[in-house]
Amino acid sequence: MPVNGNFREWQVKAACRGPQAVVFYPPGSGEGRDEKRLRELRAKAICDRCVVVGRCLEFAVGRGETHGIWGGTNESERRVLLEI
Repeated sequence: MPVNGNFREWQVKAACRGPQAVVFYPPGSGEGRDEKRLRELRAKAICDRCVVVGRCLEFAVGRGETHGIWGGTNESERRVLLEI
């Protein structure tokens, strides 16, 4: 979730707001494959209960977001969506 202050109305309703947002992006360094998988699963579990998950995904795909979990998808999953 962007933290630049330019929130769209739907972003205010996002389940990822708050301290749990840390799981939506990789740490600065040294994340192993298993750690990444678990972090992404935690983030996606938050997305599963989010009322704006569809809007979030649309936003991320629309702007070509290449980092983090957005709309219940990771970078690779969004690339596949863009290829369809």
